[in-house]
Amino acid sequence: MNLNRSAYEIVREMMNRRDELGVEVYRAGSASVVDCGTKAPGSFAAGILFAEACMGGLGSVRLSMHDYGFGILPVVEVEVRKPALACLGSQKAGWKLAEGKFFSLGSGPARILARKPASTYRMLDYSEESDVAVIALEASTPPPAELVEKIANECGVEQENLYILLAATASLAGSLQVSARVVETALYRAMHLGMNVNAVRSALGRAPVAPVVGDDSVMMGVTNDMIIYGGEVYLVADGFEASKLVSSSSSAYGKPFAEVFKEAGYDFYRIDPAIFAPARVTVNEPESGEMSTAGKLNVEVLMRSAGMLR
Repeated sequence: MNLNRSAYEIVREMMNRRDELGVEVYRAGSASVVDCGTKAPGSFAAGILFAEACMGGLGSVRLSMHDYGFGILPVVEVEVRKPALACLGSQKAGWKLAEGKFFSLGSGPARILARKPASTYRMLDYSEESDVAVIALEASTPPPAELVEKIANECGVEQENLYILLAATASLAGSLQVSARVVETALYRAMHLGMNVNAVRSALGRAPVAPVVGDDSVMMGVTNDMIIYGGEVYLVADGFEASKLVSSSSSAYGKPFAEVFKEAGYDFYRIDPAIFAPARVTVNEPESGEMSTAGKLNVEVLMRSAGMLR
């Protein structure tokens, strides 16, 4: 098992299907950028492959749709194998990348090679070697050459073997890949609470995909709301408490995320971290044979966030 090699195979597929997927391929420094939604129009199909690459090939994503009463929204459904490694070790945006005016959080299995952050890989007891690296960026421009060089060096690969997936939040692919992080949010919340995420045997999740209703700053709030108020997760794990893993356990619950963010003075560190969680979670505990469910969908906030109710 090698997550970077698996993600690379997905990236190769994207490059080979570039016209069909609406992606563009170009260089940043000597690295290859697969643009899924900045200069390129992208597509939902590109977003699915983007999300699967972020999980290092350990997750499968498919798209359906659901009528939420105020209208139909696309819905991503995610099945995750080795959930802690796929979601926290690869998919999580855990690498802060900055150079000049450029800033983004890096996702994808390149984090494993650079061990960003090292504490995650000690907890997972996982490492790998690879001559290729795949990193995913939620940004509206490609990283500058200086930063590309730094990423390649920290991953221990040649720049020519670094592959960068790129999508703006305000794009079809960008919006979809955020919703595909619904299982990740539940596991990150569990880890934050001290639960043993390595005990999660399997995981499923689904969440609506935000319509593109504004620029990146607007979409940052709307995409978060799709998980906070519309995300559902099913975990197979012993020793987990579903009631602690849902967004309604947060004091910030009940308003579109854009309002919560504004009230916090646009400072993420002033927001109750419990809000970054799915709306509804079910836990199946095989050893005890018990199953518990907590939380609920909040269609009214979804409607407000998506611009259907002002």
